[in-house]
Amino acid sequence: MDQAATITAFITLFVIIDPIGLAPLFVALTKGEDAARRRGIAIRATLIAGGLLVLFGLFGEAVLGFAGISMPAFRIAGGVLLFLTALDMLFERRTKRRKGQASSDNDPSVFPLATPLIAGPGSIATIILLTGQAGNDWAAVGTIMLVLLAVLLLVMLFFLSANLLERVLGDTGTNVVSRLLGMLLAALSVQFVIDGITAINWLGG
Repeated sequence: MDQAATITAFITLFVIIDPIGLAPLFVALTKGEDAARRRGIAIRATLIAGGLLVLFGLFGEAVLGFAGISMPAFRIAGGVLLFLTALDMLFERRTKRRKGQASSDNDPSVFPLATPLIAGPGSIATIILLTGQAGNDWAAVGTIMLVLLAVLLLVMLFFLSANLLERVLGDTGTNVVSRLLGMLLAALSVQFVIDGITAINWLGG
């Protein structure tokens, strides 16, 4: 795998996963958590997402095919789940639930952070495409995995800077950003569903 292809793979994964854009979402989803718990959530979310993306990168569509799930169906399901999270952010349901539940019941590391925000339909489809282009060249596949690791490390670094970002925004700023991102997440989730339906229609001719 030449240098140009490696740079292209990095840029593609960076744009699709979007570590910079995920940082404010992390702040909104972990609002009110202390630094130690946020650090744990950041590490767990990144490791879980990395494991999922490596799995899909190595085994590709065979993983979904084994379960009888098409990529469009996966995209639609991710969109629906993401829409429910967006509603929680818009109406601050997560904050209300925290007041009546133990903190262990409000861990967003698996959902929605690890999936579908980091390891979502877009990033899964991208890693499948990149490793598919590498074919049986395991050196190229290894390079792609290293590129993925670099992007995920950036995700974790942005997550770990969440406390600084929250201090800069303040309570009012965090509330405003949380509502705004809730709207953006809702739009993104609808786009996931539209893309899935469009893909189904395209496959159906």
